[in-house]
Amino acid sequence: MISCSDYDYIEIVCLFHYPVKLTLKSNAVVEGKALDTQRNGERVECIKLKTETEEALVVLDDIHQLEVTIDNPHFRTFTFG
Repeated sequence: MISCSDYDYIEIVCLFHYPVKLTLKSNAVVEGKALDTQRNGERVECIKLKTETEEALVVLDDIHQLEVTIDNPHFRTFTFG
């Protein structure tokens, strides 16, 4: 489970629907527009992204690094705990 302070970064990208690049702990990369948080079928908290081809749920605990891919006043990259 990610910390509350780490969760703030997820909330910011979802609030502003920023395009993001997520680097997972497995080193896989997922890119898309952040839409919202949502629980998956196993009731695990995820970030919902609109990718080029579909909407995808990415488990929050699987994320190593979050990068916003446009200029913004909040932050550029954040590495999770």
